[in-house]
Amino acid sequence: MGDRGLLIPGAERRKTSCHLSLVICHLAAAALLAATLAGCGSTPRRDSTGAPTPPRTGGGYYLDDGPGANPPADIDSIPDAVPRAEPIRAATSRPYVVMGRSYTPMTRLEPYRARGIASWYGRRYHGKQTSSGEIYDMYAMTAAHTALPIPSYARVTNLANGRSVVVRVNDRGPFVDGRIIDLSYTAAHRIGVLAGGSAMVEVESIIPDTSGTFAASRPRAPARSAPEPAPVAATREPDLPAAPPAPPPASSPPIPVAADSGGYYLQLGAFGSRENAETFLARMKSQVDWLADTLHIFPRDGLFRVHAGPYSSQADARASAERITQALGVKPFVLTR
Repeated sequence: MGDRGLLIPGAERRKTSCHLSLVICHLAAAALLAATLAGCGSTPRRDSTGAPTPPRTGGGYYLDDGPGANPPADIDSIPDAVPRAEPIRAATSRPYVVMGRSYTPMTRLEPYRARGIASWYGRRYHGKQTSSGEIYDMYAMTAAHTALPIPSYARVTNLANGRSVVVRVNDRGPFVDGRIIDLSYTAAHRIGVLAGGSAMVEVESIIPDTSGTFAASRPRAPARSAPEPAPVAATREPDLPAAPPAPPPASSPPIPVAADSGGYYLQLGAFGSRENAETFLARMKSQVDWLADTLHIFPRDGLFRVHAGPYSSQADARASAERITQALGVKPFVLTR
């Protein structure tokens, strides 16, 4: 719109034009603001893998995780983990199934090099037992990985800024699509992962030699994206023995073991020993506390399965499975028993 064709004196014409320009600017700003607000209300957030992510709570940290209340004053001076020869734990080297997916850990130190998304975990797990049986210290240089031997060592490099850190792998995880490693709070701080919550990294195994020195694994395998673990069919129960985590502390409350009964259930994991199933179940209770009252262990055919349920209908079970997917990025499968 303009003043073309209007019989207005020169001075008044300029004032009118300025007034019209201001009106147009205000209208444009209002339209932009409305579009922005509409986008905020209707467009789901997505993580770095492109998948929708649930709203964050507790100051913006996922699942109310985050930094501790009193971090060390010298956190920047905490040194890298120092690789040394350690025996691999047999209990954490067997295949296992979590959330309907099978994982096969490495049973010996060998070259490994992959790229994928790194995340981190902090106060929610600080002081709790890891899959190795050790107590998690968010201020130590450690990490969780689904396949690297426990314990083992790896160099993690943030591809966005080139920073790297050497960590000791002593835990299993992360069981989330697209993520290949979970760093401790300190390790994530050192390479600049804290602010965004995740980052694209390269993970390379480190193999100590008999003299006590170490180097990056050789020969170097080509860098690759972390492979997606093969899903376990929802129409049958997995038959893999599993034992990624170590037994929980003796002070842990007893975990219910359910007898066979009819109904619809969600299977979250299958393990070769009850102790390992209990450790996994305890972790699930801390991650999805709204599901805690329905979680139990169902033993059959030498395996200890972590189930949620029973649900009155298949639709209810699938709705709960979808909610777990929104919270954790993984999808359990529905079964009947």
